[in-house]
Amino acid sequence: MNTTRFIRRFAAVTALLVGGALHAQDFPSQPIKLLIPYPPGGSADMLARPLTAQLQKELGQPVVLEYKAGAGGTIATSQLARSKPDGHTILMVLAAHAINPNLYPDLPYDTRKDFAPVSLVATLPLLVAAPFATPANTIQELVAYAKKNPDKLTFASAGNGNTSHLAAEMFKATAGIKMLHIPYKGSGPAVVALLAGDVSLMFDSISTSLPQVKANKLKPLAVTGANRSPLLPDVPTVKESGFPDFVVNGWYGILAPAGTPRPVIDKLNKAFANAARVPATTQQLNGFGYDVVASTPEEFGQHMEKELGLWEKTIKDAGVKM
Repeated sequence: MNTTRFIRRFAAVTALLVGGALHAQDFPSQPIKLLIPYPPGGSADMLARPLTAQLQKELGQPVVLEYKAGAGGTIATSQLARSKPDGHTILMVLAAHAINPNLYPDLPYDTRKDFAPVSLVATLPLLVAAPFATPANTIQELVAYAKKNPDKLTFASAGNGNTSHLAAEMFKATAGIKMLHIPYKGSGPAVVALLAGDVSLMFDSISTSLPQVKANKLKPLAVTGANRSPLLPDVPTVKESGFPDFVVNGWYGILAPAGTPRPVIDKLNKAFANAARVPATTQQLNGFGYDVVASTPEEFGQHMEKELGLWEKTIKDAGVKM
């Protein structure tokens, strides 16, 4: 490389670094829009709301929640992919983000290339809950009834391809039973249907079903994590109910558009970590069943890559199709 070319490249790299640093100093210069891919009342909403007030203190700008429900979260994700990469529009993604590429052949975005990971924020198990009219009080009883009555049981989900859908499909394949799937536009509407007795059960985020269990409006059959939930210590796991290989956890993270300057990503990452670590916020989220996580952008990227492989195998093995 001759001297002139070296100087030009050095100047270009320096300009990028300086520009990114200046961008970070100015960021945020306007309110932050946090896209939520499901309706109000769901598990993503329950996580985002307690964080919002703390994020506003960290960032010095309002944080506005914008709900863009539908199509398994792909509507909100598509909006993020088209957003200006300046950090002022970000998205809370769930496990469905790693599921959708394996279900939708023509997504209007590239799951790996169009987004920049910011942070993994929280994880939590699912809760298998049912109305009291459902003729089963344990996972073993549920399986026995379903084998004698194929497709008589119905299960709700927060939408086609959602974790609540695929966890149940995984369980059907694992247990060798047949149940009918009834999708809703988000966890909130699905729980309403569950309470009304319109469906037989649901594999739902523990955060949204737990209040109904505590109010004695739904009965818990099992949790899907590797261990029992401290919020429901008497409720067994699916794993210990005769299915040792069945473990499913939901997760929640933050993405920005690809091309967002790294200093901006780092500032957002720090803001989410600090907001989640405020003792009162952590306690509130733990009370909803969330396990608060503060990851680096790289760790979140690795987590999503692992999840992409996991759900690809799960969907193929279970034969799930949209």
